[in-house]
Amino acid sequence: MANTQTYGFPIYAADWIPEETVRSKIDKDKENSKDGSESSSSSSSRSCIVLAGGGGEGRSGIPNVIVICRVDLESNSLSEQPVGRVVVTGGLPYRMAVHPSEGILICALPESCKRFDLENIMRPREGVELEEVVNELEDVGLQLALAFNQEGSVLAAGGEDGTSRIFEWPSMKTLLNESKAHAEVKNLTFSESGKFLVSLGGPLCRVWDVNASTAVASLSKEKDEMFASCRFSVDNAGNEVLYIAAKTERGGSIITWDTTSWKRRHSKLLKNYSISAFNVSPDGRFLAFGTLEGDVLIISSTKMKTHQFVKKAHLGLVTALTFSPDSRCLVSVSIDSRAKLTVIEQKAETNGIDWPVVVLMFVLLLVVSYYFLMVKGIIGEE
Repeated sequence: MANTQTYGFPIYAADWIPEETVRSKIDKDKENSKDGSESSSSSSSRSCIVLAGGGGEGRSGIPNVIVICRVDLESNSLSEQPVGRVVVTGGLPYRMAVHPSEGILICALPESCKRFDLENIMRPREGVELEEVVNELEDVGLQLALAFNQEGSVLAAGGEDGTSRIFEWPSMKTLLNESKAHAEVKNLTFSESGKFLVSLGGPLCRVWDVNASTAVASLSKEKDEMFASCRFSVDNAGNEVLYIAAKTERGGSIITWDTTSWKRRHSKLLKNYSISAFNVSPDGRFLAFGTLEGDVLIISSTKMKTHQFVKKAHLGLVTALTFSPDSRCLVSVSIDSRAKLTVIEQKAETNGIDWPVVVLMFVLLLVVSYYFLMVKGIIGEE
């Protein structure tokens, strides 16, 4: 196992699987092992990621697949061989959403969305279908964004045709079906409380009240900004905050929005970085960016300063980023068919104190004090 693995197909989506979903698979493997045991690191971490992608229409000979790979958090490595794999019929699985507790995966295909049971992918059984069309999302065109709220009680889908849809889960009762939400919906994110859904597309972000099924705000770009991705998080004071990653002529930009007034708080320019993927750690401490050049950048959400930079993490553009549930590490994926696990470095907190500046000010204070005392005659020249 190593922190970078190649899985043989362009990867477009990635997410972590809830521990409860993989526990039975790992325990079963342990029972079936020859010596009746498994390495302590594998059994204790109980972590897996699911990856989706493929060759598209099939002329390349590369299949469209979903694979599940084990992550060893003690050795910080990815398994070379998947612990589960299924070939997807109906086209490329371009986007996906993992249910936070049920072990269910929803994948967006070119015309419809399909549902997969992750346990069945890891432990296929004879006669059990591995994929099932979601009737309410059949023949609706490609969905560019899928998201569950944190409770898993609501599913949102955003289409290439600009339609925003919100459903109760698992009943799939329609809460919202807005056909002209955007020219096309590029990204979706639920607020931490689940009260709001933000949909992003074209020049606007729209904020939806989920319970009322109405739009309550529109967030507009400025100057040369092009909104690319959005994520909710919580700041140090426990307040919800919305981050929007944007592309500009000078590089990437991260914009912070107040979720009460829906006004901009501030923006941070990431000069010369071309953003292709964006995410926020579950604990809200870090923002991660993937670039067209294959780099991965991790910055502090409070100081907006670089925490880690992984140059050429991939050979092609980064398509997706996903933090582990405990925010200890980040998985990045790319069209280069590789997944890379990056451990978040633990650095000493300085509480915002810039020590080089403090030292410089202290030296200047000594110099000024010395000359003041000389002028007053309190000390004399040697």
